[in-house]
Amino acid sequence: MTDTVSFGYTDVSPAEKTEKVGAVFRSVAQRYDIMNDAMSVGMHRLWKDRFVRRVRPRAGETILDMAGGTGDIAFRMAKHGADVTVSDINGAMLEVGMERAKKRGIDGLVWSEQNAETLSFGDKAFDAYTIAFGIRNVTHIDKALAEAHRVLKRGGRFYCLEFSTTLWPGFAEIYDAYSHKVVPKLGKLLAHDEDSYRYLIESIRRFPPMDKFKAMIADAGFVSTKVEPMLGGLVAIHSGWKI
Repeated sequence: MTDTVSFGYTDVSPAEKTEKVGAVFRSVAQRYDIMNDAMSVGMHRLWKDRFVRRVRPRAGETILDMAGGTGDIAFRMAKHGADVTVSDINGAMLEVGMERAKKRGIDGLVWSEQNAETLSFGDKAFDAYTIAFGIRNVTHIDKALAEAHRVLKRGGRFYCLEFSTTLWPGFAEIYDAYSHKVVPKLGKLLAHDEDSYRYLIESIRRFPPMDKFKAMIADAGFVSTKVEPMLGGLVAIHSGWKI
């Protein structure tokens, strides 16, 4: 039986997905934040603010922000004095983040190109692990969750911000039509890349529902797992603790 994983609505080999996802983010890196604003009508900023409030970063603690290339989450956490390592599998995204940090005068962040499934960090290295809008692009989600658990200290906390499926009647249909028909056109207009944004929308549809992903986090060894839906589950904050 052939081992395949989803790339949007298409099933591909794991190696092909890793290559294709890399190409998507290399293509959109320079205009990623502009597209986030356009796609979410600026709401992604509010979601990220809420996410970081849930993480409660503190001065002196070590945090790994995975798939955090452009620095959006890391910049917010660094304001609280946390020692943040920004990791991403995509060097182009990290370059964008480092340039943004330089322009904003933000020092002290560590930038590290990493595959979420095979982190080079040692065991029990971090107090917290965050990943925002990145877990659905990982080839093997279970491996990434296992690595998150491994690199956390005892008492460490895991936080994930990710799109899901809204359960609000009516809104689900409206958003589905908007995302499939409008977002790719925005991608073509603003980022000159319709196909990449079509994939990003399809990847949301293929991502596990909130309850299933919560169970996957527990299967990785985390306890006190919790999901906090926003907009009926269009976006959700998942969390868990390592004991």
